[in-house]
Amino acid sequence: MAMSGFEGFEKRLELHFSGDDPVNGISLRQLDFESIEEVLHAVQCTVVSAVGNQYFDAYVLSESSLFVYPTKIIIKTCGTTQLLKSICPLLHLACDIGLTLSVCRYTRGSFIFPKAQPYPHSSFKEEVIYLEESLPSHLCYRKASVMPSKMSSHSWHVFSACDESHMLMQNFESDHQDFFTIEVCMTELDRVLARKFYRHPNDGKNGDTAGKEMTEITGIVDINPNALICDFAFDPCGYSMNGIDNDRYSTIHVTPEDGFSYASFEFVGSIYDDHNAIVEVLKKVVQVFRPGTMSVATTSTGHEAWTKVASAVEPVGMKCRSCTVDEFPAAGTVVFQTFTPRRK
Repeated sequence: MAMSGFEGFEKRLELHFSGDDPVNGISLRQLDFESIEEVLHAVQCTVVSAVGNQYFDAYVLSESSLFVYPTKIIIKTCGTTQLLKSICPLLHLACDIGLTLSVCRYTRGSFIFPKAQPYPHSSFKEEVIYLEESLPSHLCYRKASVMPSKMSSHSWHVFSACDESHMLMQNFESDHQDFFTIEVCMTELDRVLARKFYRHPNDGKNGDTAGKEMTEITGIVDINPNALICDFAFDPCGYSMNGIDNDRYSTIHVTPEDGFSYASFEFVGSIYDDHNAIVEVLKKVVQVFRPGTMSVATTSTGHEAWTKVASAVEPVGMKCRSCTVDEFPAAGTVVFQTFTPRRK
């Protein structure tokens, strides 16, 4: 393995806010672009492309993605970005428009190059201390856990916190319980397939045009044909895309370099979706990357979306090697599964 290289594994932060009077149309989407740029400056990344619809705004970043909904923000960054440094500026901006933090969730896999990570990301312990100190005291239900797998190289780190009202909501049926999030991390990508995420030298194209081409030739375009795709190809290699489909996002990030190749895929599903839809999506993702190792974290409130994962990827040659389950405040149940090709 390379001594060092680009860190593909992302850190992911999800923040939910509530206002005293949600009816009067207060929305995080009102934040001006300069404010968003300031938050990203603290994290050490920038916006390279953006798209929005009536439900939310999706930004492709120099290191991954940002999604802004009226009362929810999801920010996912790779490399040596300092993601948790976005919390304080985001809380200030939200406060200025009358929104208060109600739920915080932080997740990540295991870094390929942990020693290259800057403060506060040099260890999960350090991240948890930083989170504990950054969050307002009314987020009083908190839990941090590392979910293991059979492979030391893949474990899932989760920190979740919420206020009293969301702890109560977890005990009742509510809208947010109809959705689940699936986060897929893939390493040791098929070398031939990974080459498709390299640009030709001096191709004369910009990142958007080259990105659109990669989306087509890799088959990513077929993963969700209904999504509006905002894509970007980096120079000399690397790829990011956000898909927007009504009120749901999907996102893919690829670091194709040999020795530390990595790809991630994340999407939101609903329990009312056709169950075949999850299966087809995950099947296509495996076929685009053919990873040597793959982890899938499914976050949901109580229903069985995670059971579809194995039935999706086993027909395309993957075998489940481990499965861990844990419960978190406001996040619900997290199921962490790992897969490798059957031939291993």
